[in-house]
Amino acid sequence: MLDINSSIQYIKGVGEKKAGLFNKLGIFSVRDLIEYYPRAYEDRTNKITVSECESGSVACIEATMITPVKEHFVRRGMTLYKCDFTDGNTVIHVTIFNNKYLAAALKLYENYILYGKIEKNLTSAKMASPEIEKAKGSAAVRPIYHATGRLNSKAIEKVVKTALENLDKFSETLPAEIRLKYKLVSLDFALRQIHFPKDSESLEKARDRLIFEELLTLQLGLLKLKGRRRVKTDIIIKKDYTGEFINLLPFKPTGAQLRAIKECCADMASGYPMNRLLQGDVGSGKTAVAAGIIYTAVKNGYQCALMAPTEILATQHAETLYNMLGGAGIRTQLLTGSTPKKEKRRIKEALLDGETDLIIGTHALIQNDVEFKNLGLVITDEQHRFGVNQRANLAMKGSEAHTLVMSATPIPRTLALMIYGDLDISVLDELPPGRQTVRTDVVDSRYHKRIYAFIKKQIDAGNQAYIVCPLVEEGESENMISAEKYAEELSENDFKGINIGLLHGKMKAAQKENVMRAFADGDIKLLVATTVIEVGVDVPAATVMVIENAERFGLSQLHQLRGRVGRGKAQSYCILISDSKSETAVQRLKTMKKYSDGFKIADMDLKLRGPGDFFGNRQHGLPKLKIADMLENMEILRKCRECADEILAEDYNLDMPKYKTLAGNISEMFRNSAAN
Repeated sequence: MLDINSSIQYIKGVGEKKAGLFNKLGIFSVRDLIEYYPRAYEDRTNKITVSECESGSVACIEATMITPVKEHFVRRGMTLYKCDFTDGNTVIHVTIFNNKYLAAALKLYENYILYGKIEKNLTSAKMASPEIEKAKGSAAVRPIYHATGRLNSKAIEKVVKTALENLDKFSETLPAEIRLKYKLVSLDFALRQIHFPKDSESLEKARDRLIFEELLTLQLGLLKLKGRRRVKTDIIIKKDYTGEFINLLPFKPTGAQLRAIKECCADMASGYPMNRLLQGDVGSGKTAVAAGIIYTAVKNGYQCALMAPTEILATQHAETLYNMLGGAGIRTQLLTGSTPKKEKRRIKEALLDGETDLIIGTHALIQNDVEFKNLGLVITDEQHRFGVNQRANLAMKGSEAHTLVMSATPIPRTLALMIYGDLDISVLDELPPGRQTVRTDVVDSRYHKRIYAFIKKQIDAGNQAYIVCPLVEEGESENMISAEKYAEELSENDFKGINIGLLHGKMKAAQKENVMRAFADGDIKLLVATTVIEVGVDVPAATVMVIENAERFGLSQLHQLRGRVGRGKAQSYCILISDSKSETAVQRLKTMKKYSDGFKIADMDLKLRGPGDFFGNRQHGLPKLKIADMLENMEILRKCRECADEILAEDYNLDMPKYKTLAGNISEMFRNSAAN
């Protein structure tokens, strides 16, 4: 029998060479293979006759082979095999391309299942290279897997089938009382039926079981992270200096900002580590909240660290916070990957000696040689760019330091409470006075010339503009212009003589930083970019955001992009260009025109978008999920949260024998999340 932990190459029919193809899919062990769930299924339970088919449709037909196979050599590398079948009423002419093994295996007068595209005429039908399998014992529902190059779905299916046939019964991972309470099938049933379901009901039960266990593991892991609050901390704020901080500001904070600062200071005075998410729409003033709690932490004798995902964002934060706090004597330093080596050494020494109160930087802050004298507060900005473990690594540089994570991606509160199970939540739900609404228009591509004229007028007035494309290089998709091609055409035609910049994700980090810095400094007047500019960068002179193929973006992403303009005093504009006639796309773009509130847009996004799109691939820094989807499986997620609370109330450390496997699964899930 096979061992679940053995290498994929030891499954019969795989070997070292084919194992390399599986490795490209992230499948290295038998366990990886069994947990490589199908992306879809072909339902072959609905068998029909030729007369019931529409010509050109994909059909599943049970038919008898009535003529021997005839071989037709066409040219080198191309041999056709032809034979006839009948469903009892109509003859089906079948052609098989270059598959002598299949042709040789077919037997006259046996019944087969033919699955594929069918073409009909008045007296007969034909199928070119349909899938053919014996009717007796054929799978009613066939799995379809994400495949790669020379390893197609059918090949993966065959290996999975061999593996399952040679594995012992899977050991149960959930206690019997949980399976009974939530009506869950056994793990063995679930893992076998998820790949080869006997019917749709079995498939649904298998999915429910596997989704429940994955979301339960996630919830338990997040709640245990939150359990750091149970551990006392010596970092206690003795005095709240918020009033003193407010007097430093040239503006009056909003009620939401003051409430968030108060919540954070209360956490830091509680004797337990703060672990809080600060969620606010674009322009809601999260940096001022961060400055407020940094001020109080430093005044109480502690050092603070703020980590941002890019150098330009870190630099921007350093400038803003220095302007807010420098006058009060708070010593601030900036540490990024491009900081000169000698300067890095000096900054690190000052940090260790306690001569720096606030350090701002990128991932450079979590390097092993960055040490603090008395770290009390850690802040991460645009937290979905960092994994759970990355933000924890920075916090661990202090002894139970307080942690604040900030996000400008609005998420409906009920969902946020569940997916950020390790965090308390503060919401900035009002904008500072004077923050203007960006005018949003939806047009089709016929308006390009008018849009270009409008952008030129804005540039002549001393302003700047963005044009965002969903693609980088020509040929990535039909009928869509790439960012590179677009920038080239604009500089040669409509914007000749105007300094145009290009920014996309395939550029090196240093290149991106240089382009963004030139745009922020005003040297570049028009920036053609992909979505890499959506996060955080503040260019007050940018007044126009044009988004090409706007239907390709989700609402939340469009809202983030729109937030790059309207940051100065001049009226700003967002122009969404789309030729899509799709009802969903039209509705989404109308929503963008109608609403400017990010939380309202997030709610609409939940209702309008397909499962999984809301968070994109990153899942907001959370561990990558193999089968569950936090939007599609909201009801199961709620049950898992309830179940997780009950388990931890009974056995917080998961020491009981019945929870041992779950504890191991949690460790595995969150260890793997560090790389996501």
